[in-house]
Amino acid sequence: MTDNVTGTDLFAESLALLQTLVRNACVNDLTPDSGQEVRNADALEEFFTVDPAVRDAVTITRLEPRPGRTSIIVTVEGSDPDAEPLTFLGHTDVVPVDAARWTVDPFGAEIIDGKIYGRGTVDMLGLTAPMAVVTRQVARAAAAGAPPRGTLTFVGVADEEARGGLGAKWLSEEHPAAFSWRNCISETGGSHLPTSDGSDAVVVVVGEKGAAQRRLHVTGDAGHGSQPFGRDFTVARIAEVARRIAAHRPAVSQDPLWQGFVEAFRFDPQVQDALLTGADDDAYLEFGDLARYADAVSHLTVAPTVLRAGQAINVLPSSAHLELDIRPLPGQSDEDVDAELRDALGDLAGEVEIERLISEPAEVSTTDSPLYRAVEQTVGEFFPDAAVVPVLAAGGSDLRFGRRLGGVGYGFALNARDRTLAEVNAQLHTHDEHLHLEDLDLTVRAYAGLVDRFL
Repeated sequence: MTDNVTGTDLFAESLALLQTLVRNACVNDLTPDSGQEVRNADALEEFFTVDPAVRDAVTITRLEPRPGRTSIIVTVEGSDPDAEPLTFLGHTDVVPVDAARWTVDPFGAEIIDGKIYGRGTVDMLGLTAPMAVVTRQVARAAAAGAPPRGTLTFVGVADEEARGGLGAKWLSEEHPAAFSWRNCISETGGSHLPTSDGSDAVVVVVGEKGAAQRRLHVTGDAGHGSQPFGRDFTVARIAEVARRIAAHRPAVSQDPLWQGFVEAFRFDPQVQDALLTGADDDAYLEFGDLARYADAVSHLTVAPTVLRAGQAINVLPSSAHLELDIRPLPGQSDEDVDAELRDALGDLAGEVEIERLISEPAEVSTTDSPLYRAVEQTVGEFFPDAAVVPVLAAGGSDLRFGRRLGGVGYGFALNARDRTLAEVNAQLHTHDEHLHLEDLDLTVRAYAGLVDRFL
């Protein structure tokens, strides 16, 4: 990495702001008063108001459903009300850390060997900071008499890590007109696929799997633990339920996104056919470090995560339950999920009560949109020989709320050629989370190019 690559004002501003956001330690532990994203909202407001010219060129709105759970909205009005708007949707909260497992201060934002370390550097403060920097650059131009044609909005959103109940979900339900959801950019995207022939391919996240959490209940005989003879054991039944669920293999996806993802790797025809038809699960090993991700985006996944039965060691429990983290594919309904579970349970299905917990459908944006084409062109500016591959995210993001309001949303950043999707995914919520400075620089330049191209 040469000095001129990281010597730009945009990079320097992004790095300084990223360090501030990391050090504010807005840790969301999923309790209502954690996060306290107000610290990052304050930092972002100062970032946009320290320059009087910028301050006069933006409109700043702060909204919070609960004290300290603050989202900040910064708008640069466009000159043409009929032009397409663009919204950068960046979240400002981070997940907790196990500090004893880190070799550096999780909130120190230290720079070591060309990387910045800290919780949130990848998920997603390392994208939120460049989004803010590019928005301020556009505001400076507007203050100098050159506003964008379409309106640009930056949103620093609270509570993404807890599925947005005090952040994007609340904003979309209570303040849907506070900013435009029509064209949104958020996490992640921009990493590369290790294709079998060495060709380059860059991923853009166009959708995400849904959520269909379930709790499976069973009952059996209560009684004293000292007299088990002839009992219908609740624990044995829930254990068999768990075994059957874990052993079940849903059908492989027939979605074009899965087909496009497989074809991007340029496997030999036999491997490709096995992956597209589900004929041989061993074919997933061809993905290497991406095998789990590939499996996740090609199937409805069902993961047994919580098991509860009994309280006292000398009492046979009469009830037990198993909780399942289920992620449906686009087009799969709650009824489809329950039918899949009954199929897995077989002759036990009639003895198991299925309780629905959180249920959200999978959401996907079309690739036939002006914003997606602008993203493709932006990738081509930096990597002219790369194929752009639309993919699903195995987890969730705030983009789903914009899609439900009729907008399109894409996960997009940009990483160096040797940064694979597996490497980037491995940084999410891990110990010693870190972002390559080269990727920070690429991302802020890509965002600047995208804004210039789209607006």
